[in-house]
Amino acid sequence: QVRLVESGGGLVQAGGSLRLSCAASGLTFSRSAMGWFRQAPGKEREFVAAIAWNDGTTYYGDSVKGRFTISRQNALNTVYLQMNSLKPEDTAVYYCAARPSGTISWGDYWGQGTQVTVSS
Repeated sequence: QVRLVESGGGLVQAGGSLRLSCAASGLTFSRSAMGWFRQAPGKEREFVAAIAWNDGTTYYGDSVKGRFTISRQNALNTVYLQMNSLKPEDTAVYYCAARPSGTISWGDYWGQGTQVTVSS
């Protein structure tokens, strides 16, 4: 059974930083693309960042480029999201997602989410 557990959310002032972590189990982590998505109240879930399993290529949503960095540590089955220069509009529940090799969508595996609140 695939399990994704996020941690690291919290309350931070605008301009501050947070690092989210997502520990994965029940899948071949080293052969899974990993991603972060977020959902603010009343809005649809939004892509934030992703990292490929094979060559570590990273992808970012336009709203976070230059401020957020995704990374992974295969030895620990963990993916991270370093968030700098946070803005109030970054406030959302952040979800970790896994996309094993051979699958083409992000819909199958999600964590429970961690709340990030940025005060102005």
